[in-house]
Amino acid sequence: MTYRYTGALALLTLTLLASPAVVGSEPRTTVRAADRSDTTTTVHHRTDTVDELEIFYRESGPADAPTIVLLHGFPTSSHMFRNLIPGLSDRFHVIAPDYPGFGNSSMPSVDQFDYTFDRLADVIGHWLDQREIKRYSLYLMDYGAPVGFRLAVRHPDRVQSLVIQNGNAYEEGLGTFWDPLRAYWKDRNETTAEPLKEFLKLDGTRWQYTHGVRDVSKISPDNWRVDQPLLDRPGNQAIQLQLFYDYGSNPKRYPAWQAYLRKHQPPTLIVWGKNDEIFPASGATPYQRDLPDAELHLLDTGHFALEDRGERIAQLMRDFLTRHVSAVQ
Repeated sequence: MTYRYTGALALLTLTLLASPAVVGSEPRTTVRAADRSDTTTTVHHRTDTVDELEIFYRESGPADAPTIVLLHGFPTSSHMFRNLIPGLSDRFHVIAPDYPGFGNSSMPSVDQFDYTFDRLADVIGHWLDQREIKRYSLYLMDYGAPVGFRLAVRHPDRVQSLVIQNGNAYEEGLGTFWDPLRAYWKDRNETTAEPLKEFLKLDGTRWQYTHGVRDVSKISPDNWRVDQPLLDRPGNQAIQLQLFYDYGSNPKRYPAWQAYLRKHQPPTLIVWGKNDEIFPASGATPYQRDLPDAELHLLDTGHFALEDRGERIAQLMRDFLTRHVSAVQ
């Protein structure tokens, strides 16, 4: 069990634990509960070799607790979950990988690796198999949705629940923002690619973090200072343009993903930044057609909702996951 103490109660409890139980007895030698809490909420930064690639991931929480797999979006990495992980890992085993080409994972060139969402899902699926993680909840955000839904369709028995945050699975969620991408999907050439390159520049990265938030001063510039140098690595623009193009494969999968939801009815929490221009709220509400019991929260924030409403999202997740999967108490 994991216990948490606050204020005077914590001080009194730790004092009693550090003292003999009764006069004349030997001092206690067991590990204090507070010590275990510190241990289980430590975030570890690790790398595994998967399909001859180095896959970086962040991990925290008791190994025997239910697992939450956090799947990041573009243009970031597991860095987007740096604050959420400690907010959950006292009760859950939390793990967040970087996809190939992102964050601290390997970045083979487009000539060396097939940058498609099918292939990203293959690698993450093989990594989960290698870690022997057979049951898990999925956090799906942006690119995490097409990666995670592929995993869910392949192995529906493994998915305990879903947490969906600005991750699309419905045509209603692809508004006019996507017109330049639709043009690229239809005819891939230098002319149709040019507008998309703006999203690979600093202003485009900053915009994704700041657009739609209530108070820009709450958004740390560390976000784009971390993401942008990774986007600027030689060869990474070609990787991202390839994934922009392959994103066109995802709407074709929407009927299969929706069928999975209707058939298996995974417990689902939707926490959505309603001011997101990339994935607007029109893509959040259709989930309830296929998942009538899904819990939907439209939050007054933008695309990277964790940066603005992270505490609220962590609170909602703790409540939801505790009700739908077992947790360390």
